[in-house]
Amino acid sequence: MSIQIGAIDLNLLLVLHTVLVERSVVRASERLHVTPSAISNSLARLRALLGDPLVTRKGRGIVPTPRALALAPAIGRGLREMELALHEVPFEPERCTQTFTLAVADAGQLTWVPRIAALMRREMPDARLSVVGIDSLVSLGDLGSGQVDLHLGLAGKGTGLHLEPLLTERTLLVARRGHPVLGKRLSVRALGGLQHVRVEMVPGKSFRDAVGAAYARAGIAREVVMAVPSFTAAAAVVATTDLVATLPESLVSEKGARFAVQAVDAPIPPHTVRISMCWHERTHVDPAARYFRELVRRGVLAS
Repeated sequence: MSIQIGAIDLNLLLVLHTVLVERSVVRASERLHVTPSAISNSLARLRALLGDPLVTRKGRGIVPTPRALALAPAIGRGLREMELALHEVPFEPERCTQTFTLAVADAGQLTWVPRIAALMRREMPDARLSVVGIDSLVSLGDLGSGQVDLHLGLAGKGTGLHLEPLLTERTLLVARRGHPVLGKRLSVRALGGLQHVRVEMVPGKSFRDAVGAAYARAGIAREVVMAVPSFTAAAAVVATTDLVATLPESLVSEKGARFAVQAVDAPIPPHTVRISMCWHERTHVDPAARYFRELVRRGVLAS
């Protein structure tokens, strides 16, 4: 059914949005300061216009129809942007007291977060930063949960997500300082004889092993004898054993000496990681969130 926007009283969309958020006609009426019967009448008018029940009763609450669920994100975006257009005041970062939650792997916590923190202290001194790992991002319900504002890493998937590619990073194979494989160019056969530590940030989740896939495509054996949940744990294990691990180049460049690991000279299958900044639709137009994203962008891309 094709409907012209001029044929709809936009207040009806506000009513539907509130009912879907509250999952209750009574709570929606309290929020909008009208009677429950007024809410019901508005829903009836919208049902007639759209030719869909929109919501059905279940106990004391309501259940949205597929059509209502499909409309909900667009109505929510429209209402938020209208509110911002009507009421937005210039954002003053130096007066911001908001807490921002950033999800990033431990490698980024060591290389990017210190630069982000320095920028925040200079530009948003009263704001707060909470940093969580990728396992926490997953357990909290990803960006759609409302618990995390921004994710740095592999591009997220799901409805309502925005992403901005920031950089492409190589990975390096590393061994402990003094390892017999260092100081010479390894053959493919020698490379295939090494034993690896694999980084598995969210154990139990079937995330693709991109490094293993690169070795498989190149026809090179890769024997994984240990899995750890972080790059730093992998580096620590490598530093005290003859095992090797694949780590982000930025971590090796900035912290390799600290961990006493070095890059191995070998015909390693090329493997790069595209780092993106991901956020949810709910914060897309928020001035504070926009400023935070711009600050994070500068922190990550600073040389």
